[in-house]
Amino acid sequence: MRVGFNPHKDQQQEESEYLHQIIIPVYIPNQDEYFKDSFSIFKLCISSLFATIHNKTFITIVNNGSGSFVKEYLNELLEQNKIHEVIHVQNIGKLNAILKGLAGNNIELVTITDADVLFLDNWQNETTKVFRAFPKAGVVGIVPQFNMFKNKCGNIILDNLFNKNLKFIPINSTKGLIRFYDSIGWDKSYNKDYLKFSLGLEKNEIKVFVGSGHFVATYKKQMFNELKLYLNYKLGGGSEEYLDMMPLKYDYWRVTTYDNYAYHMGNVYEDWMFESKHDKNEWIEIDSNFTKHKLTSTFKFKLKNIMFTKVLLNDSALKLFYKWKKLPKSMVNNFNNIIPK
Repeated sequence: MRVGFNPHKDQQQEESEYLHQIIIPVYIPNQDEYFKDSFSIFKLCISSLFATIHNKTFITIVNNGSGSFVKEYLNELLEQNKIHEVIHVQNIGKLNAILKGLAGNNIELVTITDADVLFLDNWQNETTKVFRAFPKAGVVGIVPQFNMFKNKCGNIILDNLFNKNLKFIPINSTKGLIRFYDSIGWDKSYNKDYLKFSLGLEKNEIKVFVGSGHFVATYKKQMFNELKLYLNYKLGGGSEEYLDMMPLKYDYWRVTTYDNYAYHMGNVYEDWMFESKHDKNEWIEIDSNFTKHKLTSTFKFKLKNIMFTKVLLNDSALKLFYKWKKLPKSMVNNFNNIIPK
């Protein structure tokens, strides 16, 4: 039997006081073999996050079938009000875990990050600076990587093809690049020119690199208004294409900060992970109300991201593009090769 009326019936939700959400899916089933150091690395990730975010940040952690030791740790953080939301699920796959974290909140910016990221000072400040300087940015990464402009960046390149500020610019953090490729197990036979230049764009004295990875990046939450309900992979299998393609459907640009603002730690605990000492982050202004896009037309999507990209990524066209966009002449012939001839 029900008596009376629920006082919350027909009441609208209050607007969120938070401006930035962080979603971390974590899967650490045990502390053996591959996962031997993963729990210690996850704790480093969390402590670096706490040290570098402002007080308008909402932290969601999705425990994607981890061992009980992870569940206890997360529940303790929640009880201490250090994080805002914990979602415990069976191992439903990384992207499905992310989808769980995206649902139920309406916060303007959302950073989706792996559980082995070491955040550096001012990453949040610099990310919001990019969204402010480039209204068409929909994704902002914080770790520059090799040749990112070749991956799902047809729209930003076509939009700026005749813009003199779209050009190859010097890498700002060679150390960050080297550390990233060490962390994913590459040997050092890659083309060293990639440590010197990459395609960038400048506006109002803010520089970015064209393209973004997805192990840590910030998205305009508005593009996830119509969430996919389920992806049929635990990891890989094209499932991460969902995050990569969604910005293009809204004609958003994918870019990365000019400097390196995080490190990928991997699954092996190393001494260098303790080198980063966090200073007090100064928050002069916390931005909000960034530009929002509607879904782009099918024709525009295909023109920018399929037809134009197919032409641009032809070897001959790329060499002309390199010369036009001021890649040093000595690098032009070998820039397509991971291993230089």
